[in-house]
Amino acid sequence: MIEASNIALAYGKRIIFKDVNIKFTPGNCYGLIGANGAGKSTFLKILSGQFEPDSGEVFVSGKQRIAVLSQDQFAFDECTVAETVLMAHARLHEIMAEREALYAKTEFTEEDGIRSGELEAEFAEMNGYEVESEAAVLLSGLGIGEELRDKKMKELEGGEKVRVLLAQALFGNPDILLLDEPTNNLDRKSIIWLEGFLERFQNTVIIVSHDRHFLNQVCTHMADIDYSQIKVYAGNYDFWYQASELIQQQRQDAGRKSDAKAKELKEFIARFSSNASKARQATSRKKLLDKLEMEDMPASSRKYPYILFKAGRPCGDVILEIKNLTKDIDGHRVLDNFSLEVNKGEKIGFVGTNSVAITTLFQILAGEMEPDGGSFRWGLTMSTSYFPKESSSFFSNDKTLVDWLGEYTPPTEGESYARGFLGKMLFSGDEALKKTSVLSGGEKVRCMLSRMMLSDANALILDEPTNHLDLESITSLNNGLKAFPEVVLFSSHDHQLMATVASRIIEITPNGVLDKMLPYDDYLTDPGVIAQKEQLGVTVPN
Repeated sequence: MIEASNIALAYGKRIIFKDVNIKFTPGNCYGLIGANGAGKSTFLKILSGQFEPDSGEVFVSGKQRIAVLSQDQFAFDECTVAETVLMAHARLHEIMAEREALYAKTEFTEEDGIRSGELEAEFAEMNGYEVESEAAVLLSGLGIGEELRDKKMKELEGGEKVRVLLAQALFGNPDILLLDEPTNNLDRKSIIWLEGFLERFQNTVIIVSHDRHFLNQVCTHMADIDYSQIKVYAGNYDFWYQASELIQQQRQDAGRKSDAKAKELKEFIARFSSNASKARQATSRKKLLDKLEMEDMPASSRKYPYILFKAGRPCGDVILEIKNLTKDIDGHRVLDNFSLEVNKGEKIGFVGTNSVAITTLFQILAGEMEPDGGSFRWGLTMSTSYFPKESSSFFSNDKTLVDWLGEYTPPTEGESYARGFLGKMLFSGDEALKKTSVLSGGEKVRCMLSRMMLSDANALILDEPTNHLDLESITSLNNGLKAFPEVVLFSSHDHQLMATVASRIIEITPNGVLDKMLPYDDYLTDPGVIAQKEQLGVTVPN
């Protein structure tokens, strides 16, 4: 068990935590959620002892071991992959190093023999004879093959390093497991493996993640940071979302009742405060009014952008026809005779291990890249808007957000219109005057989505739009795409977005293309699809 008592933290006048009291118990998996900047990662660091709060304490039962998913990809560069995993258990790693040094001696004294016996006993007690096998299982489950295990960490790619660090955190059955964005850089097979691991894990888990489907699969509780407090809800993310909406509605209803009561009291005070016989009642009601105003509930830190796509005109009968598109990049063929016909109202989710192929296809369809062969044509009624995976080129100038969005605002509208639009996308007041050069990743995404909404296009092309977004913005985008009545072509690693938006799935594999008129979850489990994947040599997760 791990418990936080009276935790308080502030940065200047900004209060992050105020008298936080929370207990995390074994056998449960807690999803730690909150708006961007609410302090999710900071709270994990406080729990792990990496960060000191202004006041309060963290208590850990007995000699329980805390394991943390390291965010430093370069900390173990000179270590081998296998050694990096074993280093998770500091005492076990010390014993192994001492054993190795002891047995490497050319002369073995009586004292060495006694010491080796002590080490072997402690080693056995820690299940040390099976650690290498356990590490291998973890690495294999996360897609790190045997051929990589003796390599140094600095020889691995970024995504591979993240997987090794995740295996390190999971190693040795820690009593308390703290994971910050564990699904980043994981493919679907590895995510499914991690979900299974955490479902079987019997100790305490606390997770920060923007993957709603993952939170739904593994979490028994949600720990919600809001109002500088942390409140625990039993259930997964979907249950929390429904409960929070209900509570918010109750707050609004209570607020309306409070406003009505306040209005009634003010009217009474105004009418009778000068009447001697009613003065005492007026004074009493004045105190009650003051109390009502003092007890107003604080505004939530959680904000949802307003995302609604509108088509300037409905699509005609011809949407998009692609015939035998071919494209080579750096000598490698990424598209090979790709053909597709898009129908009215379709929302197509593109998946596959080769994201370059999907990005290349989208760039060609958006007119940003020429194919080497083949052709495509949009129907006469069609207009497109493209959300690229990499949008830095759109923010290379140093304009204010108002001026930046003004370039995409209808000519008949002025600055007030752009400001109003930015306000809906959470850039209110002085935020609208921020320079584009200082925007965070999530802010850039919200700007690009604003640009798309102003286009009035009837065909939307989105390449990984949820990258950098918080849960609230992902939820708003999800709802906006579901409500859009025309055509959407998109790719995303967000399972829930894919499952709730796509009506058709196209998977681009190294050996061919699968095209199915199925929702995403049905596509993943359809026996016919699985058989076709096996014929194409595509690994199917268990």
